[in-house]
Amino acid sequence: MSELFGTLPDGTPVHVWTLERAGTRVRILSYGGIVQSLEVPDRDGRPGNVVLGFADLDGYLTHTGPYFGALVGRYANRIAGGRFPLGELTYALEPNSPPNSLHGGERGFDKRVWDVTPVEDGVRLSRVSPHGEEGFPGRLEVSATYTLDASGALRIAYEATTDEPTVVNLTNHSYFDLGGAGSTGGHELRIAASRYTPVDADLIPTGVLEDVTGTRFDFRTVRKVGTGYDHNFVLDKGVTPAVEEAAELHDPVSGRVLTVATTEPGMQLYTADHLEAPFAPGDGVALETQHFPDSPNRPEFPSTELRPGAVYRSATVYAFSAR
Repeated sequence: MSELFGTLPDGTPVHVWTLERAGTRVRILSYGGIVQSLEVPDRDGRPGNVVLGFADLDGYLTHTGPYFGALVGRYANRIAGGRFPLGELTYALEPNSPPNSLHGGERGFDKRVWDVTPVEDGVRLSRVSPHGEEGFPGRLEVSATYTLDASGALRIAYEATTDEPTVVNLTNHSYFDLGGAGSTGGHELRIAASRYTPVDADLIPTGVLEDVTGTRFDFRTVRKVGTGYDHNFVLDKGVTPAVEEAAELHDPVSGRVLTVATTEPGMQLYTADHLEAPFAPGDGVALETQHFPDSPNRPEFPSTELRPGAVYRSATVYAFSAR
């Protein structure tokens, strides 16, 4: 089911699609592939919205920096200096987070209107990113399919093809607040990651895969989330052809539990320490499944290169329960 959500300044209409199944209700915008709301029950069966977002389009057009609920690309996270080599060429990107490129540039996938097609139990969003968009090479045909399974879990499956070598790294940038109370400091988190990627002052990985043992980055056993995280965790499972469980977030007050399973080798934990009004720092937790930041400049990291004839595929499942 779809309805008009708003109109962009240039007159382009933006629609919202509502999916409902097994107690889960999710609303997805054609603008930015945004997960606008995601309602699931607490331990007493009471539904509540567990993602940060806005009731109207103007909220998203005004507050662009945090990428609320958005489909992020072509390249999620940072590319150092807004440049990367590929073959014999070096490509210059939009340094929208100086000196780096962040989440696809000044007008990445999060700020584009996508074509939406209904599919069984969901919707498929698609668009063509032309050669040179935000500096990235290749004409990229890309889709993201949002579906609800029989248990009410939300699955986002990404696919892309290109006509010349390029790099691709897609994710969803929802901020989760399982209690709906405006603070996630008391949430408990587990991440199946024995290593993480330390960063420099510009939040670019140093190239080291650091052991989490004895550090504040050790979430292999459940601990409170706290604050001060904007780091990529190296998932123990690595890249997998099918989704495998990678993390669990729990709100002891409401009882809600979010389990994240993915095909991706990394997960960015961001504790939203820089959110501004109408939200406050720490109001949400982002768990961005991804390849590692700056991989195009780090040949030792899992590759994000996509070549003609190959298909980029990635999937992440957000499953909900209560205890």
